[in-house]
Amino acid sequence: MSLLIPGTNSIKDTGYDVANSARFDAGNTEYIQRTYGTPTNAKIFGLSWWIKMSGDPVSGTGQFDLWGERTDSSNRVFMGIDGVGQFDFFEKNGGSNVLELETSRLFRDNAAWYHFLLLGDSTQSTASNRIKLYVNGVQETSFVTETYPSQDYEFRLAVNSTKYFGRIGLGSQLSNNYFDGYLAEVAFVDGTVTAHTDYGEFDSDTPNVWKPKDISGLNFGNNGFHLDFEDSSALGNDVSGNDNDFTVNNLTAVDQSTDTCTNNFATLNPLVTYPAAPPVHSEGNLQVVTVNADPGYFGSSSTIGVTQGKWYAEFKPTNSTSGTPYEIGVSIDPAEFARNGATASYTYDSNIWGYYAVSGNVYHGGGSSSYGSSYTTNNIIGVFLDLDNHKLYFSVNGVIQNSGTGISLTTGKTYYFIVSDLGGGVTTYQANFGGPPFSITSSKTDANGYGNFEYSPNDDGGSSFDGAAKNFYALNTKNLAEFG
Repeated sequence: MSLLIPGTNSIKDTGYDVANSARFDAGNTEYIQRTYGTPTNAKIFGLSWWIKMSGDPVSGTGQFDLWGERTDSSNRVFMGIDGVGQFDFFEKNGGSNVLELETSRLFRDNAAWYHFLLLGDSTQSTASNRIKLYVNGVQETSFVTETYPSQDYEFRLAVNSTKYFGRIGLGSQLSNNYFDGYLAEVAFVDGTVTAHTDYGEFDSDTPNVWKPKDISGLNFGNNGFHLDFEDSSALGNDVSGNDNDFTVNNLTAVDQSTDTCTNNFATLNPLVTYPAAPPVHSEGNLQVVTVNADPGYFGSSSTIGVTQGKWYAEFKPTNSTSGTPYEIGVSIDPAEFARNGATASYTYDSNIWGYYAVSGNVYHGGGSSSYGSSYTTNNIIGVFLDLDNHKLYFSVNGVIQNSGTGISLTTGKTYYFIVSDLGGGVTTYQANFGGPPFSITSSKTDANGYGNFEYSPNDDGGSSFDGAAKNFYALNTKNLAEFG
């Protein structure tokens, strides 16, 4: 069977399909914003979004502002994840927190999609009914901080002023805490009472899995909007019918992704790293800067591991401090890989197979063997992982190496894609598991139509891989359901 790390979404087909998400990169200060008009009813709202986070909340680097409004320090709205992984939402009026919900629960799974839903109705006589938070279809009831608004309070989240901006990707807490990760199906309902079941439902085949519903029939109200991110040239386009479009800041067409809450793609994993020298992840965990630190050189591994099937990914080293010390491959034990890294003699143990840029050799089991050509910055390295036949293949800019003769792998193990450094350098890698962080010119998909690759993983007539057909697939949950 294929292995999904704990917390990731169902591998089953969900019925209603979400085609696209928007990928936000904090380092590029990406966000979207809109000035609200007169609300239908500022006492009642619903705010729904699906989110897949990047960064590392465990180390405190994952804090981000997701949504906010700010007139000044005494009058503002903040919504986001703090440095330990707690979700926090507050509104401050006249210097006082008029409402706040800060969860006891932590949200640290960077491989999974979460659904967050805030329902506000300040007309309710019971204070705890005036604002409710749902995560994956279940109401949150345990909070570190729990402050409810007064009856008939007009939420700042809904009320307009000349200084009010609904900002996604940048809130109001700190000016530099931009969001890093993915958003899908972002919606705001103004003035209409809705229920959590209007936005999603539990899967009938997997009862503990929450999945999205078609929300196009909701009454969105004057300030309402629905962002589906399906227009790459206008990622702030509102499809609710209101034309409440958002202005896009620094997001481009490459930030549109097919990694969504109904088809979850692998990324690099910031939670499986050497804690004393964690690499820096960004671009929705599709970019990593490796670390040169004793006792080795630390990189990153994929969030999803597999034990069968045929899987394809592309990796692009973009720069290095020491020339070309790049190393790309697979690992049986990503935790051990992250802990040990490479040694001074550039050798690996029996858990790792790595294709080294300088020599073109493959390192494994404490030694190396001649394999293919060397490669350098901005080359695209294709990794073909065939666990039906336990073979590993590499390509350089679409050219299959070693005349298509594969490297034999150990049977009965779970494999992860990896990147690392050899030779004491610090390298930036970009990973493409089907939702590329870099520009693609050819737009190749797998045989199921999933992914966006520079070079094709599809069948080539059986001439490239030990006489076997290609037919490799993007590493996502829909393909795992069929081939994993």
